[in-house]
Amino acid sequence: MDKALSGVTILDFSHLLQGPFATQLLADMGAEVIKIERAGSGDMFRGMTFFAKWVGGSESPNFLAWNRNKRSIALNLKSRRVHGLIMEMAKKADIVVQNFRPGVLAKLGYGYEDFRAVNPRIIYCSGSGYGEDGPYVERPGQDMLIQGLAGLLANTGRGDMPPVPAGSGMADQIGAMNMVYGILSALYYREKTGKGQKIEVNLLAGMLAHLAQEYVGVLNLGEDFVRPNSGIGHPGMQAPFGVYETKDGGYVTIAMSPFRTLYETLDAPHLAPYDDLATLFSQRDAVWQKVNEETKKFDRDDLLERMLDADIWCAPVNDIRRAAEDPQVTHMGMIASYEHPKAGTVKVIAPAVRMSETPPAIERPAPLVGEHGREILKEFGVSDDEIAALEAAGDMTVEEAR
Repeated sequence: MDKALSGVTILDFSHLLQGPFATQLLADMGAEVIKIERAGSGDMFRGMTFFAKWVGGSESPNFLAWNRNKRSIALNLKSRRVHGLIMEMAKKADIVVQNFRPGVLAKLGYGYEDFRAVNPRIIYCSGSGYGEDGPYVERPGQDMLIQGLAGLLANTGRGDMPPVPAGSGMADQIGAMNMVYGILSALYYREKTGKGQKIEVNLLAGMLAHLAQEYVGVLNLGEDFVRPNSGIGHPGMQAPFGVYETKDGGYVTIAMSPFRTLYETLDAPHLAPYDDLATLFSQRDAVWQKVNEETKKFDRDDLLERMLDADIWCAPVNDIRRAAEDPQVTHMGMIASYEHPKAGTVKVIAPAVRMSETPPAIERPAPLVGEHGREILKEFGVSDDEIAALEAAGDMTVEEAR
């Protein structure tokens, strides 16, 4: 079955998380993604990992997570011979994606104008930390730095402790989604007009956009968020919105529900005097403490059953392993796997979007460095002798599968 983006070719110069996640999402939908890596070392994420361990003894979980359904070619971008080959490839490509610091690729001859000169229909998506210009253009644009700068970090954690970064690369992943949003919009525009264009995405702008309700609140209500000293889940919210302990050492989240429904469900009528909006906000830490004393009288699953029966918005707090085994996660088939030539069976998250006519799918493992270089160049008409010359000069490397 054809996929939604079958026939779309992407030259992917991106590395780390933002760009690779974006191109993986497009690859899941059928786009042909040619990952152009640095000769020798490849994507920087290949050398980074969690827990100081490697999947299968050699492969990075960080890289494996964001690079399925792609083919890799590893080239020396400083080589003029390589530049010529890539420009030939660009004549048949639809999209270029890159997330180097502003100006880096352009200096090597791989900027938007360079690609547009050989293919006016090209869509060139550039990702950065802070945009293509401005006072921060030379700064490193890393996820946690953006969380701090944009205001997310200051909103997270308890008020009597330091701010807490999100436990995932939220700025990078939001940036990836914005890349996809821009690319798909540009593809639609090109279908109507025949014109390509340049897309600029940056982590700071994306993070700001996803903090829209917080900015609207602060800038229009004349108040600043102050983190609570309890498990309240947002610095602008009143009790009981937050995280609560249970008798068996677990935790649950409680979101929106009438406070009366909650204290009646907990058999805690002594909480009734707190039941008005102003009090639930001004005394939220004290209310959280009193509610927490009640939730600790129940085991987690018993408490959840009781609250769900009362239509209280609640959920368990799972760690990654427990979430992967959650009945709803299992039902949705969100834990998938692929076979990797060195890492073996790799468990991954399945595509999150369902489509009735063109369903996304996992069809390739994350590639080895330059694994598909020879076959890619042959498809673009490069001779065996030229390929051998590239390898001999060190302008292309190919890591062989076992």
